[in-house]
Amino acid sequence: VGVSALTAFFAFGMTMSGLAAISLAFPGSVLEPMWRLNPHGRDGLAALGLPGVVLMAAVSMACLGAAAGLWLGRRWGRGLAMAILVINAVGDLLNGVLGNDRRALIGVPIAAALLYYLRSARVRAFFDAGERDDS
Repeated sequence: VGVSALTAFFAFGMTMSGLAAISLAFPGSVLEPMWRLNPHGRDGLAALGLPGVVLMAAVSMACLGAAAGLWLGRRWGRGLAMAILVINAVGDLLNGVLGNDRRALIGVPIAAALLYYLRSARVRAFFDAGERDDS
């Protein structure tokens, strides 16, 4: 159940970051209202220009990979999910500590809890069993 929930979490991340990439590529489109939730984030990404679009597209593809790998029970999917969570936690910590957005700090314990779950013996055993079944 937990791995399925994480799969949905990364699928949601794929969708939202993909929509963000499209919105940045086509400013003023019907997707523009989604930035009301985080206008500061939009401003920062828009200032990057094309690299901002590419960054959000890369995040979307990474989330797609994590969702697929988790869903298929692959070790690489678990590893990719953990890498994304670590990168996200570091970004949230930096944003919070540097004063860019103190609200980002809430992401640090959430990422830590998800990493703890993914590193648990039960979850590791689930992914190890999936790899053996496919050999």
